[in-house]
Amino acid sequence: MIENSQQRAPIMEALERYKSMRVVPFDVPGHKRGRGNDDLASFLGEQCLSVDVNSMKPLDNLCHPVSVILEAEQLAAQAFGAKHAFFMVNGTTSAVQAMVMTACKAGEKIIMPRNVHRSAINALIVSGAVPVYVNPGVNNELGIPLGMSLKDVEQAILDNRDAKAILINNPTYYGICSNLQAITDLAHRYGMLVLVDEAHGTHFYFGDDLPLSAMAAGADMAAVSMHKSGGSLTQSSFLLINNEVSKGYTRQIINLTQTTSGSYLLLSSLDISRRNLALNGKEIFRKVAKMAQYTRDEINKIGGYYAFSKELLNGDTIYDFDVTKLSVHTLEIGLAGIEVYDILRDEYDIQIEFGDIGNLLAYLSVGDRQMDLERLISALAEIKRRYSQDKTGLFDHEYITPEVVLTPQEAFYEEKENLPLGKSSGRISSEFVMCYPPGIPILAPGERVTDEILAYIEYSKEKGCFLTGTEDSEIKQINVVKE
Repeated sequence: MIENSQQRAPIMEALERYKSMRVVPFDVPGHKRGRGNDDLASFLGEQCLSVDVNSMKPLDNLCHPVSVILEAEQLAAQAFGAKHAFFMVNGTTSAVQAMVMTACKAGEKIIMPRNVHRSAINALIVSGAVPVYVNPGVNNELGIPLGMSLKDVEQAILDNRDAKAILINNPTYYGICSNLQAITDLAHRYGMLVLVDEAHGTHFYFGDDLPLSAMAAGADMAAVSMHKSGGSLTQSSFLLINNEVSKGYTRQIINLTQTTSGSYLLLSSLDISRRNLALNGKEIFRKVAKMAQYTRDEINKIGGYYAFSKELLNGDTIYDFDVTKLSVHTLEIGLAGIEVYDILRDEYDIQIEFGDIGNLLAYLSVGDRQMDLERLISALAEIKRRYSQDKTGLFDHEYITPEVVLTPQEAFYEEKENLPLGKSSGRISSEFVMCYPPGIPILAPGERVTDEILAYIEYSKEKGCFLTGTEDSEIKQINVVKE
């Protein structure tokens, strides 16, 4: 048993003890606490570099923790209501991939929404698991993909009773949640594991009146992006397990892909941020939700924009909504979300999370100030006054239902040929095309290229979306499966 005190931060405490020992380092990293790289020390600070250290007995080892890292993991599990929590330093991408690879072996099926992050489909390429896609609902007014319909999930389960797991987004980037409890209960009745991508839902575990968290719903695994709404350093996350999922086997799967040189900067940031959320999370996210609601109300008063929230709930594909998310529909002022995103950055020095074809998302946290909110509201009002135009000709949807022909792994490793994008219609893609963020594929390996998809890609380029995924960095050529 460990001490049941969320006031502890075992990794941070071990690092402080280590610093006080004045150890002479004849190990890596080679900058030797910053002394060997003056520019790095000047830029990052000696305090930071003094704890950029290597694994050793006093500091434990992330690949096989037995002391301070293990204790920190157990405290995190307590805080999140999980059986165990793994510290992840390769981002939530590696946590999502570890979930899929723990649940499924090569050739085994996994049910998932098609509007998953690229990390989930990458996991299929690496592992050889076979996706059974459930197309999400779509809100025609906003043009955004929603959650999965319970009826569609049930049909996918009945049609694929040999599936090993189901993966659920909770929430989507836009803040929309499926009926997590009902889907979890349904999947468990058929003996399937429930995996939850909670990249954007860390705060669900610590706030009041927020959507249900994966562990509270009884899900088996969850990937939690602590660095998004949890306050830890970029690239640091938790993988939570529950129920009968094997801790030892999951650790083995994580160690297949995660670095053997875990950063103590990332590890300590997870440790400290978990403590902060456990002690202060309710107050923190109460403040964030209040800020988001104020900003929504003020943006909606401007006219033309639509900052949406719980009024969208329909009991199924929009079962719940994350009120801390400031998602704003922009098409009524005649501008794509990405265009407003660019104007905010280039002309108003305001950097928001992302803009896509019809919407933008401002990520609010306890670090935001009232004056920052007012600046964003004023900028959006001025952008409407200066730039609004006729919306005729604007695309009005973010999601195109794909035709899946091959599994992602088959298509990715199949013999391929390279074609100009405009000449690829009808062929089977062997690579991704996506806007990043949010990193949800427009086209994934194994899916048929269509004229509609090509038109969407060209439109995204014209509007200034950052496209990625193809071997060709300019997204002018695409690899397709050789006929």
